[in-house]
Amino acid sequence: MLLESIDMASPRTLHTNGHISPNAGASLFEPLIRTRQVKKIYRTGRGDFLALKGINLEVLPGEFVAIIGKSGAGKTTLVNVLTGVDHLSEGEVWVAGAPVHKMKENQLAYWRGRNLGIIYQSFHLMPTLTLLDNVLLPMEFCGLYRGAPSKQRALELLRLVELEDHAYKLPAQISGGQQQRVAIARALANDPQLLVADEPTGRLDSTTAETIFQIFIKLIQQGKTILMVTHDLGMASRVSRTLHIVDGEITTDTTSAG
Repeated sequence: MLLESIDMASPRTLHTNGHISPNAGASLFEPLIRTRQVKKIYRTGRGDFLALKGINLEVLPGEFVAIIGKSGAGKTTLVNVLTGVDHLSEGEVWVAGAPVHKMKENQLAYWRGRNLGIIYQSFHLMPTLTLLDNVLLPMEFCGLYRGAPSKQRALELLRLVELEDHAYKLPAQISGGQQQRVAIARALANDPQLLVADEPTGRLDSTTAETIFQIFIKLIQQGKTILMVTHDLGMASRVSRTLHIVDGEITTDTTSAG
C-alpha cells in the first residue's frame, strides 16, 4: 500500500472514507500561519485590481485546509502571498514565527527551501535531471543534507511514493501521476512542516488524484500541515477545514465536524 511505511502515530482520526477529523487538541498550539489584513493590489492598464481584500487567517499545526473558489477568486494569489512567491501590498504574513512580509528576495528563497514544500499542478520538475536528482535539488540548495545522507534520503522519499525503481529515469519517461508523486517527494526533501499544494490533482484522472490525496492524508497523520487549492469539491469535503474565497475575500471558513 502506498506510503505504508509511514508511522501512523497521530492524534487525528481517519475515517474509512478518507475524511479527516480535526485534532481536538489543535487549539493548544500557536498558529503555524497567521495573516493580518492582507491585501494584494495588481496595477493594470485599466487601473488597480484588488485581488485580496484584507485577509485575516490563522492555520494551526496539523490542519489539512482546502481553499476553494472560482477561477480568479484569489486562491492562488493567497497561497503565493503566504509563501512569499508574491509580495503583499498591505498587511502581515507570519509563518512559523517568520515575518514573510518583511523578507527580501534572497531571504525568501532560502526560507522557502528550508521551511516549505510547494507542489504545483504542472509538477515543475527539471526535465534534464533524473527523478533522484530532482528530489536532491532542494537539499543541495539549503545544505541540510550532504553527500551520501542526501542521496539516501532522496531514495527513501522516492520509496515512500513508490518510485524508487524509477529513480534514474527522466521525468518524460514516467506518467503525469508519477511526476506529481515525484513533486511530492521533492517537496518533502527538507522535511518541512508546511506543504502548499496549488491544484495538485487538476491534471490527473480521478484514480490518480485519489492516490495523491491518500498521500496527503498519510502526511497529515505524520504531523504535516497542508494548504491545498482545489476545484474538486468532493476532495475538499474530506479535509479538516475548508476556506471559500469569493472576489478576494474568505466568505466561509468551515471546520469538519468529523
